[in-house]
Amino acid sequence: MARDPILPLRLDDVAYEAGGRRVVDGVTLTLAAGPRTVILGPNGAGKSVLLRLCHGLLAPSAGRVVSNAGDGRRQAMVFQRPVMLRRSAAANVDYALKLRRIPQPLRAARVAEVLADAGLAALAHQPARQLSIGEQQRLALARAWATAPEILFLDEPTASLDPAATRAIEDVIGAIDLSGTKIVMTTHDLGQARRLADEIIFLHRGRLLEHRPVADFFAAPATPEAAAFIAGRLLW
Repeated sequence: MARDPILPLRLDDVAYEAGGRRVVDGVTLTLAAGPRTVILGPNGAGKSVLLRLCHGLLAPSAGRVVSNAGDGRRQAMVFQRPVMLRRSAAANVDYALKLRRIPQPLRAARVAEVLADAGLAALAHQPARQLSIGEQQRLALARAWATAPEILFLDEPTASLDPAATRAIEDVIGAIDLSGTKIVMTTHDLGQARRLADEIIFLHRGRLLEHRPVADFFAAPATPEAAAFIAGRLLW
């Protein structure tokens, strides 16, 4: 029997406090299926915390996050520094599928498929922790993609990577998007937001200032803070 979709995911006046400070403050938004969503803003804006609230890793201090996520198996998240298991690249992906109770013959085919799509087929039997940082990030994406999530949360997936590794990661993200998975990712990189986003969520000091199509956001920012950020001026 078909399951109800997770999306749309809705945040109603969500806040999160840490150390006596509101890191996310009164955010109301809806994430719908389809467009690639980029959460953009300066360092310290609350982007990563908002992503974790959406994914359910953090519980809001106020407000609520509403979806049909159920046990969370239809969503996945890749962190800025993903943890690799002490086993081969292929075994890392296989383990994620095993946790979903996928039969072994089906797992083998899926592992081979996503490693090939992520450009890692030749490294399938290499120890995952010996791969380069960029290769490990692609492996983390492949591991998440293998489970066919309805929504994939990505936290600064190319931070500190060189342009070639960044391009390879962005290609994998594009392929995951084309497969039908909703992409929600954070970045402070304006160029990356232009390349990957269909819509922008702009945060500043934990507050949602804009949620608009990417072309509109860059052509005519609606707030002084967004205009300053696009122009490269410092925000605090």
